[in-house]
Amino acid sequence: MAEVVLRVRFTSGDHIDLAYDEPHIVEVDQVLEHVITQLAQDSGSLRTRHGDRLVVLYGRGVAALEVTPRGAVL
Repeated sequence: MAEVVLRVRFTSGDHIDLAYDEPHIVEVDQVLEHVITQLAQDSGSLRTRHGDRLVVLYGRGVAALEVTPRGAVL
């Protein structure tokens, strides 16, 4: 299972750090491709975590993603 931490910058200028994992994918690069593909769709969304909270991220308001294999402060 590969996990990445996404720093999501919204169109409003705000940002949030979210953890995303994909249990069926081992390579981080493949997880990133999955994230980008999902958020690029018109109705794209991801189930992510912010600490102990489940956060659903919708691609509409996302302006940019910064990615790290692990390390952003959650």
